[in-house]
Amino acid sequence: MSKIATAPTRSVPLERTRNIGIAAHIDAGKTTLTERILFYTGMIHRIGEVHDGATTTDHMEQERERGITITSAAVTCEWEQQIEEGVSKLFSGDRQRINIIDTPGHVDFTAEVERSLRVLDGAIVVFCGVAGVQPQSETVWRQATTYQVPRIVFVNKMDRVGADFGAAVKEVEDKLGASTVRILIPIGSEDNLKGQIDVLNKRAVLYKDDDVLGSTYDLSDLDAEMASVAEEAYAEILEKVADCDEILAEKFLLEEPISVNDLKAGLRRATIANKLVPIAGGSAFKNKGVQYLLDAVVDYLPSPIEIPPAEGMDPKNEEKVVTVETSDSEKFCALAFKIWSDRYFGKLVFFRVYSGTVSKGDMIYNPRTQQKERVGRLIQVQADKHDEIETCFAGDIAALVGLKNVQTGDTLSHQQAGVLLEPPNFPEPVISMAVEPKTKADSDKLANGLERLSDEDPTFVVRTDDETGQTIIAGMGELHLEVIVDRLKREFGVQANVGKPQIAYRETITARAKAEGKFIRDAATGGKAAYGHVVLEVKPNKQGEGVTIEDSVTAGAIPKEFIPAVMQGIREAMINGLVAGFPVVDIHVNVLDGTFHEVDSSDNSFKIAAIFAIKEALKQASSILLEPIMDVEIATPDEFQGDIMGDLNRRRGQIQEIVAKGPVANLSANVPLAEMFGYSTDVRTLSSGRASYSMEPSCFEEVPRNVVEKLLAERGGGY
Repeated sequence: MSKIATAPTRSVPLERTRNIGIAAHIDAGKTTLTERILFYTGMIHRIGEVHDGATTTDHMEQERERGITITSAAVTCEWEQQIEEGVSKLFSGDRQRINIIDTPGHVDFTAEVERSLRVLDGAIVVFCGVAGVQPQSETVWRQATTYQVPRIVFVNKMDRVGADFGAAVKEVEDKLGASTVRILIPIGSEDNLKGQIDVLNKRAVLYKDDDVLGSTYDLSDLDAEMASVAEEAYAEILEKVADCDEILAEKFLLEEPISVNDLKAGLRRATIANKLVPIAGGSAFKNKGVQYLLDAVVDYLPSPIEIPPAEGMDPKNEEKVVTVETSDSEKFCALAFKIWSDRYFGKLVFFRVYSGTVSKGDMIYNPRTQQKERVGRLIQVQADKHDEIETCFAGDIAALVGLKNVQTGDTLSHQQAGVLLEPPNFPEPVISMAVEPKTKADSDKLANGLERLSDEDPTFVVRTDDETGQTIIAGMGELHLEVIVDRLKREFGVQANVGKPQIAYRETITARAKAEGKFIRDAATGGKAAYGHVVLEVKPNKQGEGVTIEDSVTAGAIPKEFIPAVMQGIREAMINGLVAGFPVVDIHVNVLDGTFHEVDSSDNSFKIAAIFAIKEALKQASSILLEPIMDVEIATPDEFQGDIMGDLNRRRGQIQEIVAKGPVANLSANVPLAEMFGYSTDVRTLSSGRASYSMEPSCFEEVPRNVVEKLLAERGGGY
């Protein structure tokens, strides 16, 4: 890889870099918190509000109109912990670089959270002080656990009526199984929220309601009541850190003095090891608690060199694990975690550098395509603003311009790095609809727009229906597809007609079955003679295991050169299933036997025989339809609870839990996605606009027989 003449130098040492994400349930305050962080770090000089459509990270037109985050946005800022008398901070006076990704909260855009957590070193998970742990919060938490991302919790909206810091902390422990420690406890709540108790330093941080939007605060001694709370929380931190950190445990057992800095260092180690989760409380909107939360990010979340090295596999030997050391001096290795179509730059490839450096003009290698490309321009992205840079270093997050054949999850590296990093995992789409151009002039633009949008979003899938020739788009929910159609119109100038949303049903089996398929054609009947014969067995897999195929043919019953055709036939048959043209999932197919003809057998004849065999096996194995089930959570005033429960029962919903929080009832239910179309309008009508709801995919369950019959009648199918 070529290098520029003088070795590039980084402006901030690697150990002073933090790559963090801000994630939570929709409307918990992630974007508002990000906006305050940017203001207090000096990156922006005016705070924008979500309700005004003026925030930095929500820069898409749809985001500003709807007041939600749709796509994750990356920003970089710098923070220096203030040196304050009597207050211990681990990195006081050191300038820290913080790369932040603000992620969506809506479940339809879960891919944005998934790919962001894959490349981050730490996260702030935001919870609402009133609602506590909500469904999408649980999903985000599971995603962070999957990627072993250390977390800090911020209990936001402590100024709201009904806010309860203690209850939110308990829910984090009970519902998420986290071991928490309170480091910044709110002083007061609702209209009386004044600041925070800094537990480790046993000081009160009182934020001023002044003209500089909470930029200034006073430190004061604790009164008797606050001192009691702080002592209890301090003892809890000491006990929990000593339980999981060997260095502090030794001091504790030997009864050696443990300073605040010792305890903070132990808590830092425990947080990075995912053994403890520090919790802070405050209100981003009311500008209370953000600066000390930033100090906690610096104190407790890891730099890129404090997390385990990234691991990948050798492209030439999938069983060989390759470790990627975080260092500027190693060979360049990065993961492309997001593709974005920018109106000025065209295709932007967002990437996280795990080792080495990359500069403009360097050649980089993609192990998936086995091709090299030259780096044209490097961009430091600040939401919708772009600054060109010369070099990216280990631990950096930036974007490349001009790379052609790159997909989300691709490894970008020095050709001799010899590593293929694991890409993020993405869920399967659950809803689809037909889309067609209104005019011939829109046809090419539609194809181009759909291709670029599917490049950007791994959960957005485009396919052509073999029977109707229609273009089908599939995604994670109604809102997801609505935004896609809106973007086609705004960004690509496409006028399109869209069909009614369709559910992504699946088909599977409930029993074992053995079947055979024969394809025999006599030359005397016209055409070339053909012969193929396949015997196979099917059995159910566990949910989520997908389709697995095994070749158990022995003694050359089917010649080896025809086995790939048999496998292809089985896979093709799985695409449209048996019952109503839906894909088959969670099934194991074992090819057992067959016969062949020395002259008449061919790839095509064995492929068709395999299709016949699998269709017959599905008939015998009691095929059933599966439908996506959603976890639905509704917050409603008590007086509307009965009407809403009745409506959920009508929608084939099953109530799981009802929890009263003051005058508000939180209902949890499992409801088939097919019954949730238009629910946002219905729930507003039932509650006079006072209830809110959220939902996320839970699992697939068997469709009731009466619903299957109705579905088959609509599609003209049958068993």
